[in-house]
Amino acid sequence: MKNKIIKNMKKGFPPIANKKARILILGSMPGKESLRKNEYYANPRNVFWRIMAGLYEFGQDTGYEGRIRILRKNKIALWDVMNACERRGSLDSAIKDSTIVENDFVSFYRSHPKIIHVFFNGIKAEREYKKRVKPRLSHEVKGTKYYRLPSTSPAMARMSFEEKQIKWSMIKKLTERYVR
Repeated sequence: MKNKIIKNMKKGFPPIANKKARILILGSMPGKESLRKNEYYANPRNVFWRIMAGLYEFGQDTGYEGRIRILRKNKIALWDVMNACERRGSLDSAIKDSTIVENDFVSFYRSHPKIIHVFFNGIKAEREYKKRVKPRLSHEVKGTKYYRLPSTSPAMARMSFEEKQIKWSMIKKLTERYVR
């Protein structure tokens, strides 16, 4: 049993953020392909980067580092709610709740005090943040606004790409306030 737990325990990534970040996009936990490539949203069927490319007008052939530069330039940070968890495959529904270890958001918000908008990429990220993270926060998030967006995961197939892009476009509207 012990080897099974170790075998299926997944460890997430550090945040991608700079001190100027005003917006934080939170996923739940990187999927199998992301972990393999060591990149956020690496599954080609996940539409996160396709949506960002449409909103921030960069080519889908832009490399990972270029994509990250564009997000940073637009004061957007990326991270996940979970630092580690046991999960087979990539689905949020496969995460074993009793094994979830959340990221250190107290330290993160203290070192990124300009973040005032937090967007959840799907229901699981929002649910786990509200359950595990928010109760431990006090002044770190005073005045922060929270928004749940439809998941960019291929598992969220009931909503079209166009519908998702419309919902996600609110991030672009906010960044236009902060990037001049």
